[in-house]
Amino acid sequence: MVKRVHQPREDAEFDFVLGMSGVPVLAYFIGTWPKAIEPCRATDLVVGGIAEEYAGRLTAVRTDIARCPEATARYGITGAPSCVLLKEGEAVALGAGPWSTVEIRAFMERHL
Repeated sequence: MVKRVHQPREDAEFDFVLGMSGVPVLAYFIGTWPKAIEPCRATDLVVGGIAEEYAGRLTAVRTDIARCPEATARYGITGAPSCVLLKEGEAVALGAGPWSTVEIRAFMERHL
């Protein structure tokens, strides 16, 4: 089974996944503090479905803010959940908040 959502444990692994992806990357940033847990779980479900739907055309990366502080700062992430769409390593779109599948799909389609 192909891994659909990557979960880097540190900034170096995050950067490795970005460097190895030959397709756009949807990096979504999650938090583990109490107020972020439920919205981040909802985002996990949505992005998991998106990763299946866009298999081969998109790499999804679930990024824990606490484990990847350099990536979090690089993209100006200030809350969780947040999403960054990257093409060839460059951020082309940024959004925050728990989104539905329709909202994330629209967010991506504008930039893919």
